[in-house]
Amino acid sequence: MSEAEKSDKKLHVFYVDAIRHENAKTALTGAEIKAIANVAPNYQLFLEEEGDKPDKGVGDGEAVGITERVKHFFAVPPATFGF
Repeated sequence: MSEAEKSDKKLHVFYVDAIRHENAKTALTGAEIKAIANVAPNYQLFLEEEGDKPDKGVGDGEAVGITERVKHFFAVPPATFGF
Protein backbone atom coordinates (compact mmCIF):
# COMPACT_ATOMS: atom_id res chain seq x y z
CA MET A 1 0.00 0.00 0.00
CA SER A 2 1.38 3.38 -0.97
CA GLU A 3 1.77 6.30 1.45
CA ALA A 4 -1.04 8.14 -0.38
CA GLU A 5 -3.40 5.20 0.13
CA LYS A 6 -2.49 5.02 3.82
CA SER A 7 -3.17 8.73 4.31
CA ASP A 8 -6.58 8.39 2.61
CA LYS A 9 -7.76 5.95 5.29
CA LYS A 10 -9.52 7.52 8.24
CA LEU A 11 -8.02 6.64 11.59
CA HIS A 12 -10.43 5.71 14.36
CA VAL A 13 -9.45 6.60 17.91
CA PHE A 14 -9.90 4.34 20.94
CA TYR A 15 -8.36 4.17 24.39
CA VAL A 16 -6.99 1.26 26.41
CA ASP A 17 -6.20 2.01 30.04
CA ALA A 18 -6.45 5.75 29.24
CA ILE A 19 -3.80 5.54 26.49
CA ARG A 20 -4.86 6.77 23.04
CA HIS A 21 -4.57 4.45 20.03
CA GLU A 22 -5.56 4.86 16.38
CA ASN A 23 -6.40 2.30 13.73
CA ALA A 24 -7.78 2.41 10.19
CA LYS A 25 -10.04 -0.64 10.67
CA THR A 26 -13.68 0.00 11.54
CA ALA A 27 -13.82 -3.00 13.88
CA LEU A 28 -11.20 -4.82 15.92
CA THR A 29 -11.25 -8.07 17.85
CA GLY A 30 -10.35 -8.21 21.51
CA ALA A 31 -7.05 -9.88 20.56
CA GLU A 32 -6.25 -7.12 18.03
CA ILE A 33 -7.01 -4.40 20.59
CA LYS A 34 -4.74 -6.07 23.15
CA ALA A 35 -1.96 -6.46 20.57
CA ILE A 36 -2.17 -2.80 19.49
CA ALA A 37 -2.14 -1.65 23.12
CA ASN A 38 0.66 -4.06 24.15
CA VAL A 39 -1.61 -5.76 26.68
CA ALA A 40 -0.64 -9.28 27.74
CA PRO A 41 -2.75 -11.90 25.91
CA ASN A 42 -3.93 -13.49 29.17
CA TYR A 43 -5.49 -10.25 30.44
CA GLN A 44 -9.24 -9.73 30.21
CA LEU A 45 -10.46 -6.77 28.15
CA PHE A 46 -13.52 -4.73 29.06
CA LEU A 47 -15.40 -2.03 27.15
CA GLU A 48 -16.54 0.87 29.31
CA GLU A 49 -20.22 1.46 28.66
CA GLU A 50 -21.99 4.79 28.91
CA GLY A 51 -24.07 5.83 31.90
CA ASP A 52 -25.32 3.16 34.28
CA LYS A 53 -24.83 0.26 31.88
CA PRO A 54 -22.41 -2.38 33.19
CA ASP A 55 -19.04 -2.61 31.45
CA LYS A 56 -18.87 -5.37 28.85
CA GLY A 57 -16.25 -8.09 28.63
CA VAL A 58 -14.69 -8.44 25.17
CA GLY A 59 -13.44 -11.87 24.13
CA ASP A 60 -10.33 -12.32 22.02
CA GLY A 61 -12.40 -13.39 19.00
CA GLU A 62 -15.18 -10.85 19.50
CA ALA A 63 -15.25 -7.88 17.13
CA VAL A 64 -16.04 -4.39 18.41
CA GLY A 65 -16.94 -1.51 16.09
CA ILE A 66 -14.82 1.56 16.80
CA THR A 67 -16.52 4.11 14.54
CA GLU A 68 -19.74 5.06 16.37
CA ARG A 69 -18.09 6.83 19.30
CA VAL A 70 -14.67 6.91 20.92
CA LYS A 71 -14.43 3.63 22.81
CA HIS A 72 -12.65 3.23 26.11
CA PHE A 73 -11.34 -0.18 27.15
CA PHE A 74 -9.53 -1.39 30.22
CA ALA A 75 -7.45 -4.49 30.77
CA VAL A 76 -7.57 -6.64 33.90
CA PRO A 77 -4.87 -9.15 34.84
CA PRO A 78 -5.93 -12.76 35.43
CA ALA A 79 -7.31 -13.33 38.91
CA THR A 80 -5.49 -15.47 41.43
CA PHE A 81 -8.14 -16.12 44.06
CA GLY A 82 -7.25 -18.09 47.17
CA PHE A 83 -3.47 -17.88 46.88
